[in-house]
Amino acid sequence: MGIISWLIIGLIAGWLTGKLMGGPGKGALMDIIIGLIGALVGGYIMSFLGFKPEGGFIYTIIVATIGAVVFTWIFRKVTGGKT
Repeated sequence: MGIISWLIIGLIAGWLTGKLMGGPGKGALMDIIIGLIGALVGGYIMSFLGFKPEGGFIYTIIVATIGAVVFTWIFRKVTGGKT
């Protein structure tokens, strides 16, 4: 996947995470950052659970969203905020 694909996946995953987790919107740039961090976290979680890093665009968005939700949840627990 190219850089444009990763940015689109990050944007979609970050936006979905915002909708699932609630809280104020942070804008497209923060959605991309959260989505990309989520992709890393989700990829680690999936590899830990034994899933192979194969899949298409939708699979990648799902994994990135799961990772972003986990990341956001941990971030909120550590900081005590609703960010």
